[in-house]
Amino acid sequence: MSTASAKSTGGIAIADRITANPRQCGGRPCIRGMRIRVTDVLDLLAAGLPQEAILNEMTDLEAEDIAACIQFASRSRSCASEIEELQGVAD
Repeated sequence: MSTASAKSTGGIAIADRITANPRQCGGRPCIRGMRIRVTDVLDLLAAGLPQEAILNEMTDLEAEDIAACIQFASRSRSCASEIEELQGVAD
């Protein structure tokens, strides 16, 4: 299993929380090797579900997992924007 990101921010090591395995969930980023995808958590947050409700529903998750998902998404989008700018695609 390889880590999706080796960065650490705000006291949460994303690499300790977000993993990617080509044999699991199509290689999409998951939380700590479980079959809970980062996008699943982000979709629930985007739908307005409070963090506490997510933690109650997905009992294997920890608050730090949710924070890592948000940081991962932020870094992923930031990196994509930088690549687009370098390629002259972004406005």
